Amino acid sequence: MYRGILEREPELERLARAAREAADGAGSVVLVFGEAGIGKSSLVRAMPERLPDRARILVGTCDDLDTRRPLGPFRDLVGSVGSELARAVLAGGDRYRVHEALHTELAGAPHPAVLVVEDVHWADEASLDALRFLVRRIEQLPALLVLTYRDDELSTGHPLRHLLGQVSRAPRMHRMPLARLSLDAVRTLSATGRLDAAHVYEVTSGNPFFVTEIVAAGDTGDVPPTVVDAVLARLRGLDAAALAALERLAVVPSAVERPLVDALLTEGVAVLASAEQRGLLTVTPERVAFRHELIRRAVADSLPAARRIELNRTVLAALVTRPGTDAARLVHHAAQAGDQDAVARYGPDAAQDASGAGAHREAAAHLRLVLRERHRYPPAELAGLLERYAVESYTIADTAAAVPAQREAVALRRTLGDTLALGADLRWLSRIHWWAGDAEHAQEAAREAVAVLEHAGDDRLLALAHSNTAQLRMLSERYAEAVEHGERAIVLARKVDDPAILSHALNNVGTARWRGGEPAGRHQLEESLEVALAAGEVEHACRAYANIIWNLLDGLRFAEADRFLPLAMDLADRAEHLGFLNYLHVELAMRRLAAADWDEAEKHAEFGMHDFVPARCPALTVLARIRARRGLPGAGELLAEAWEIAVRTKELQRTGPVAAARAEAAWLCGDPAAVVAAAQPVHAQASRLPGAPHRDELGYWLTKAGHPVRTDDSDHPYALQARGEWRRAAALWQRAGCPYEHAAALAESPEAADQLTALATFDALGAEPAARLVRAELRRLGVPHIPRGPLAVTRRNPAGLTERQLQVMRLLTEGLTNAEIAARLVVSVRTVDNHVRAVLDKLDAPTRRHAAVRAAELGLIDGRET
Repeated sequence: MYRGILEREPELERLARAAREAADGAGSVVLVFGEAGIGKSSLVRAMPERLPDRARILVGTCDDLDTRRPLGPFRDLVGSVGSELARAVLAGGDRYRVHEALHTELAGAPHPAVLVVEDVHWADEASLDALRFLVRRIEQLPALLVLTYRDDELSTGHPLRHLLGQVSRAPRMHRMPLARLSLDAVRTLSATGRLDAAHVYEVTSGNPFFVTEIVAAGDTGDVPPTVVDAVLARLRGLDAAALAALERLAVVPSAVERPLVDALLTEGVAVLASAEQRGLLTVTPERVAFRHELIRRAVADSLPAARRIELNRTVLAALVTRPGTDAARLVHHAAQAGDQDAVARYGPDAAQDASGAGAHREAAAHLRLVLRERHRYPPAELAGLLERYAVESYTIADTAAAVPAQREAVALRRTLGDTLALGADLRWLSRIHWWAGDAEHAQEAAREAVAVLEHAGDDRLLALAHSNTAQLRMLSERYAEAVEHGERAIVLARKVDDPAILSHALNNVGTARWRGGEPAGRHQLEESLEVALAAGEVEHACRAYANIIWNLLDGLRFAEADRFLPLAMDLADRAEHLGFLNYLHVELAMRRLAAADWDEAEKHAEFGMHDFVPARCPALTVLARIRARRGLPGAGELLAEAWEIAVRTKELQRTGPVAAARAEAAWLCGDPAAVVAAAQPVHAQASRLPGAPHRDELGYWLTKAGHPVRTDDSDHPYALQARGEWRRAAALWQRAGCPYEHAAALAESPEAADQLTALATFDALGAEPAARLVRAELRRLGVPHIPRGPLAVTRRNPAGLTERQLQVMRLLTEGLTNAEIAARLVVSVRTVDNHVRAVLDKLDAPTRRHAAVRAAELGLIDGRET
């Protein structure tokens, strides 16, 4: 029988070695992943026999609840860890207390502590937050962190992907993809049952769980291809009482704690003996768990709907009588049972618990369930629930949900005669409309919020309404009006001593002044950040960071931006403010674009490729510029969408970068008329504003296209290039760390030597269109022996793989190990490791199997290139 050891010796030895290193203070993270049933849990169960004698093993599991339990896997540790961690986890609301308690627990003796979190693809946000905290510090801990997950369930936007990205950058990280069993392994397992190993292998594809279930069933004659049927085949031998007991437990998507077991199994736990003997369950004095999640699902899915509803009602009734039951569990079973009264009763508390733990996705999910029963709440309470749902949706950047919810909240407030609540909700509506890219409705709601609150007698709400108006005026380049409203908000905020509103107003005034050409505005913006951080106002601090970084990037002050970016992203990450986190990722993409680190820029830009408009527009622009510079298809489509979004926002900070990108793309395609069409209208708008960003770049493209513009004494490198001062511009670009722009400036030199230097840079970057233009100019100058540039194979394949990476990719799709690839190519295994990692990254493939599928889709296998 497969017990996590067969064909897993290398993985077990690596785990043991990592644990020994952790005991010496060199902690690390181990990722154990594969498809459902691949043997992740079996590997975890086999670990204790291989670990150092003094190793302390802590195991927590994430559950497949409709709405996750906040800190679910860490709650499983209660009883096995110290009192401080237990109290912190059970209290749940103070994330930092949980984080510090976890750190203290893992640092304590005996060493090493091995923390295993199983099924992190089902982790709640608060748990992911805690894991991110540990990952950043694991190297200094005498601990080993083992995370298991199903890699084939991770969509592009899956919350776990961000944690995995962070783990990938950890200094000490081990990836353990678990492969399916070989035919030889299946033959060994099948021998005891005298089964046809080839047939077992055929119907299971070597999935360890499927194999063991079929072997346990003892017959392949009637074995269907799914685990559900395999499990049901084994259930048929159980007596009626045991089967009924299994069904009662199967609707609980987690290990079932003993008090709940006793409540559900009135005949006693002994009724489970036959199921335990058949390997379906693991029974301990504290809890009962299905041996594998797929077994539980198979049993639950086999039940008629009426039976599932009845059993969920039973579980709900049992949980309700137990003090301290997680509200999330109550809501899950209430929803499954169709008990809408219970959903309405416990849903708001479950949402509050989730929000307090930083699990904003879960909070929104609870409120979504609650609002299906909105008729159960009086108007004032319903308006509050709608506002909470809108704000949670806003926080996780789900504007499609936030806008209608907040509009409905405002409509209710109008009928209730509560002026202050109406004004507050109008202010939120304005903010959410802007978040959704709807400038017109944002301005409309902002004006009404000020009008409603002007004489309502609440200086705090009035200050926030004025500050919100200042923000919108600043974003639409009406800087004088922004300062006027913002300064009034600052006075009121100081009067009522509200640091959140003070930070918000200082941000708007400082940004308006800075972007309007007043350097002193930066001091107010940085004061905004200091006030927000001191008060613990995460949203306002994130916005201050975002505006500081954006202005620094616009001003080519990249080294300064580099100091702010990690701090900002860490704050947004810890607070799970997904909107700002995505926005900051896009700002980092802009930074990497400037550094010509295009692969990294694309990776971070992908965080903005959702429906969150403030991030999507610049993300599209970054991706389009990279495609245009690499000569890849699709830049036009990306820019068309970015332009549509930018026009709808009516903000130069959106239209300016898109217009510049469109002009550059047109120039690289040899279309000067399109350059003028793209740049001229926005340049005219920017020229009317003091210190407007993008004016110089747009003016440069117009000049380059034969449509010169009036220049001033700006020392921006694009302005210098427009005036023909390419050498000074090149020096400034080089000092700023912008290799592509530096080469482009050199390419404007009349000297062949400078152009050859530019060409070398373009070739090294894979900037084929710019390189093509330089080669044409060199030929015009009669320069002999012009370098050929990179091989066409690298340019033509859509993934941008080098020739060696193509070789490695084709060998790994044949199923060769890294060692076998190294032997075939006569290179070191370490070199192959690096190539494989690069191939997986460029193909956006989490596993070799995914890489093979992706390579086939792109036509890269068997020498086919597109």
